[in-house]
Amino acid sequence: MNKGLLIVVSGPSGCGKGTILAEVLKSGNFYYSVSATTRAPRPGEVDGVNYSFLTKEKFEELINNDGMLEHAFYCGNYYGTPKEQVMKNLENGKDVILEIEVQGALKVMETCPEAVFVFIMPPSVKELRRRLNKRGTESEDVIEKRIAQAISEIKLANKYNYIMVNGELEKAIADLISIINAEKMTRKRAEYLINEVLENA
Repeated sequence: MNKGLLIVVSGPSGCGKGTILAEVLKSGNFYYSVSATTRAPRPGEVDGVNYSFLTKEKFEELINNDGMLEHAFYCGNYYGTPKEQVMKNLENGKDVILEIEVQGALKVMETCPEAVFVFIMPPSVKELRRRLNKRGTESEDVIEKRIAQAISEIKLANKYNYIMVNGELEKAIADLISIINAEKMTRKRAEYLINEVLENA
């Protein structure tokens, strides 16, 4: 069976990653890896759906037992990707989407260089600030910290395979689907198709 594609998606908080991915996930045979975090749930978030909300002690236990594909400390909390389900789905031929912070993505680049890395940009820092304010879940002080963090992350976007802008939602959804489809047709990923055709010659 052809191995699944690992797609790593990052972008600043408030750039619309979650909204884009919710639509993309409807369009294909994907496993969405639910990240683990020690931060408190936001209003409306569900444990095991948006994040697996863990205690600091439980998270550190997973780190110590090599149970995380990657982990990062971001804005005072741990974030990370539990390893077991990701690897199991890839081996079973299912494409896996990781929505993770830049720090975590850089670690995955080292351990899984064959993955596809996509960075989603806001149209501007001004628009990002507007979106964060509109969300209404954080104080002005936290928003300014997120803006500073976003600027730092955008400076690292050139390490990704693809950079896209979420200005218009429908276009951004189409762009991400196009990236995934194109990657699945590259020679290194579609070589098995050549062999299949020749076997039936």
